[in-house]
Amino acid sequence: MLKRELPPSHPGVILRELFMKERNLTVTELAKGLGMTRANLSAIINMRAGISPEVAVKLSEAFGNSAAFWINLQNNYELWHAERKVKRSSIQHFRLPGSDRQSAHAQ
Repeated sequence: MLKRELPPSHPGVILRELFMKERNLTVTELAKGLGMTRANLSAIINMRAGISPEVAVKLSEAFGNSAAFWINLQNNYELWHAERKVKRSSIQHFRLPGSDRQSAHAQ
């Protein structure tokens, strides 16, 4: 688990602050350019929705970066929140038969 105090930024915030503002793009302009509804883009930049693989491909084409960049932002954001939500101590562990012997033998 990555030990990070503050959550990573939502990819919609990065889109709005680092990509849209620098280019003076409105939600309407960008939505039209991406071929998506203004409502869907607004949900992303206002942190009510995440970036899907399809939107990641559209953003990568529009801004000249990779779809993996956008997907990684989304995954990092979601994983950070999941790590804090899941109570690991309540999860049952499933080991391969004999794996306890192998770990003890390896020590």
